Amino acid sequence: MTRPDLNQIVRTPDGRPEVEQPKWRRDFPIDLPQDEYVARRDFTKFMVLTSLAFAVGQVWIGIENWRRRRRGQPPIAEIAKVSDVPIGSTITFAYPQPHDACLLVRTGELTWLAYAQECTHLACAVIPEVDKGQFRCPCHHGYFDLTTGRPIAGPPRRPLPRITLDVRNGAVYATGVEERTA
Repeated sequence: MTRPDLNQIVRTPDGRPEVEQPKWRRDFPIDLPQDEYVARRDFTKFMVLTSLAFAVGQVWIGIENWRRRRRGQPPIAEIAKVSDVPIGSTITFAYPQPHDACLLVRTGELTWLAYAQECTHLACAVIPEVDKGQFRCPCHHGYFDLTTGRPIAGPPRRPLPRITLDVRNGAVYATGVEERTA
């Protein structure tokens, strides 16, 4: 198949001859065949580059998954001494990474709760309101239940990630992060 001589083919958008076209269209002509022409070579270049981009993306996703698996379980870390946290109070701590802010709440003599401090809506820091039994997100007025971490009002739909705890030898330890969807 040979490529047609595009200079010989002039087609107007409405099909009327060129002399009957309005002045603005004659001043700014659109050569539709030339405008719609896509060569096989151009199409092949597009397909090769698009496929290459998808292949690079798949390799990148594979590398990220491999790196995520290598991290393994988060370490066990001491958060606080039992005597340092009175009943009905909270403290903040970082777990498992230094930039992951969390809240430790002591609601009873033997009752401890810990959650990530980022709201699951848009990652604002939630504020504990122990006397009301909730966490409040001041950005969009989201509320989470203090005992379960589940959303009870506002835009958040997912519960706060729970930090699993272990209390032994007079200290509270963080042992893992439990991501939950409901």
